[in-house]
Amino acid sequence: MQASDQSARRAPGWAALAACIARAGVTLLLAANVSAAQDLPDTLGQRMQACMGCHGNEGRATNHGYLPRIAGKPAGYLYNQLVNFREGRRPNADMAALLQHMTDDYLRDIAGYFAASKLPYPPPQTTGADAAVLSRGQALVRQGDAAQGIPACVQCHGAAMTGVRPSVPGLLGLPRDYLLGQLGAWRSGQRRAASPDCMAHIARQLQPADVGALATWLSSQPVPGDAEPADGLPLPPPADCGSGLP
Repeated sequence: MQASDQSARRAPGWAALAACIARAGVTLLLAANVSAAQDLPDTLGQRMQACMGCHGNEGRATNHGYLPRIAGKPAGYLYNQLVNFREGRRPNADMAALLQHMTDDYLRDIAGYFAASKLPYPPPQTTGADAAVLSRGQALVRQGDAAQGIPACVQCHGAAMTGVRPSVPGLLGLPRDYLLGQLGAWRSGQRRAASPDCMAHIARQLQPADVGALATWLSSQPVPGDAEPADGLPLPPPADCGSGLP
């Protein structure tokens, strides 16, 4: 009984010591985290880590799913899309919340950062597609459809479909679901751009089957290893675009 009494009398002391050690450990852990955060360089690249949680390492994304690649897109295009998200022309609650307090100059810095990323593209997502669907998609991209009032995609997005500086994006290397979603959003008015909204007008001329054919053909094409946005178009674009065309 005497030994038990001594153990009981010591217990509160040991409990207090254990609690003290635990608090010290937490304090050291918090201090280490603060120190690590203070050691991180305050660079634009470090700040852009938040974007990579969705858009992939260095903004490259993948050829699956819905989220688009932003690495290597023309800076003017990226800037326009950031403004469109901030101002509600492209509805996305997460992007709007992220951008709502950012200035135009900071959005230009973000756009320039990702535009300068030169990264390899993944292999094509779509394989084994129906030949007739691919043929229709290719015809729309290369020749358009005059009877439906649809210009060829290459007239704005460049002969290689890798985009045109400063403001026209490439359409290769994107997931099929993303292409379907964006063309559908243009057609329905859920996605808008600065007036005159040339893409909305063009998308409304597309039949649902044409939307599928375009998304299928584009997502089945390999991206050239040296893919770069073109510096200009050989001929004037077929329509006025508020987002800016060369």
